[in-house]
Amino acid sequence: MDRRSLIFTCIFFDFTEQTAGNPTVATMVFLSMILTGLGVYDRIAQFAGAGSAVPVTGFGNAVISAAIEHRTEGFVLGVGSNMFKLAGSVILFGTFAAFVIALVKTIATQWGGL
Repeated sequence: MDRRSLIFTCIFFDFTEQTAGNPTVATMVFLSMILTGLGVYDRIAQFAGAGSAVPVTGFGNAVISAAIEHRTEGFVLGVGSNMFKLAGSVILFGTFAAFVIALVKTIATQWGGL
């Protein structure tokens, strides 16, 4: 992607510095899932080590690699039940932490603290 297409995308979707983060993260997770499915992400992980497992790209890799590993057991019992074994705890903790932080912020805002 060259600079002109990046600028066009930001203008077309009306992204600002505050709103561009979520689509960027979603794109990175999606690309890591595609690269895992094609078998390229394994070579990247061998070169980068923990640098490829720690960021959000590692999350996409964890979800898809579990799905690929258990696809012989069927779509429901294999892929569906094993896809989120490792990544499910990350989703659960992220959702719970977001709820707690939103609750604290709401209480603080109601009391006039923020």
